[in-house]
Amino acid sequence: MAKIVSCVNLKGGVGKTAIAVNFAAYSGLQGHKTLLVDVDPQTNATFSCIEPEKWGDVAKKSGTVANLLGMRNFSAEGAAPAAKDVIVPNVFTNVDLIPSHIDLFTIDLDLGGAAGRELKLRKALKPVLDQYEIVVIDCPPNLTIPTQNALATSTHFVVPISPDFLSSIGIALLLSRIKKLCDDLDHSLAHVGIVISRVGRPAAFREKTAASVRAQFGKLVLDAELKERASVAECASLQQSIFQTNDQNAIQEFTAMSKELLARL
Repeated sequence: MAKIVSCVNLKGGVGKTAIAVNFAAYSGLQGHKTLLVDVDPQTNATFSCIEPEKWGDVAKKSGTVANLLGMRNFSAEGAAPAAKDVIVPNVFTNVDLIPSHIDLFTIDLDLGGAAGRELKLRKALKPVLDQYEIVVIDCPPNLTIPTQNALATSTHFVVPISPDFLSSIGIALLLSRIKKLCDDLDHSLAHVGIVISRVGRPAAFREKTAASVRAQFGKLVLDAELKERASVAECASLQQSIFQTNDQNAIQEFTAMSKELLARL
C-alpha cells in the first residue's frame, strides 16, 4: 500500500514546496516509485519539475489536478480526464507528477456546495495508487478544498515551519483543525513530523523559536534542519532537484531530512 504524505502549513514561505519536491526526488533515487501531486494553485511544485511551456501544453491536452477535483472537466469526447491521463511521467528519476492549475484559486467558490467535495482526489487517485510506493502532496498555505482533499487522501502529513514567530504559533491551530477534519470524515491520518526549514543566519529569536518548538512538540520535530540556501531556489527555476546541484551542504541536509521522513513513514 502506498504511503501518502501531505506537506501542509497555514503559512506560506516555510519551505513546504522545496520539502515536497526534494523528498519526492530523494524517494525516487532510493528506488521507490513516487508520485508528486501539486494541489497548490500557485503551481510552484509543478514549475519545479516542468517548464511553464510544457505545463501549458499538458494542461490543454491532458488536464491537471484541477480536473481531478471537478474543475475544467472537458475533453474532445466530453468526459473528464482520469488520473492516468494527467500524470506527467519521469520528471525526476522514478518520480511522476500530477501538475496543478491556477483555476484552483476559485475552487471553494465553484465547488463549495458539491457533494463529497473533500473526497474527489481520493477517488481520482485510487485507480493508480498500486503503481506507487510513495505519494507526496504539496498543499497550499490554507485549509481550503485542495488541502482538505490532500489530507483526506493521505496516510500521513508533515508540517514544515520556519523559525519565526508567525510560522510557529499556528502549529497547534493547524493540528486541531486537521484532527477535526479527520474526525468529520472518519479518516485516520498520522502526523509524521515537523520540519524546521529555511533557517537563516544565526539570531537569538530564531534559536529561541526553534528551541520552543522542540520543547513543545518533542520527538515530533525531526532532528534534521534545512538552512536557507540560494541553491534551492536555483534548482527549482531549472526544474531540477537539489540532488542535481553541486551544493553538498544542501544535499546533505535534504538527505538527512528525507531519511528521517522515510524512516517515520
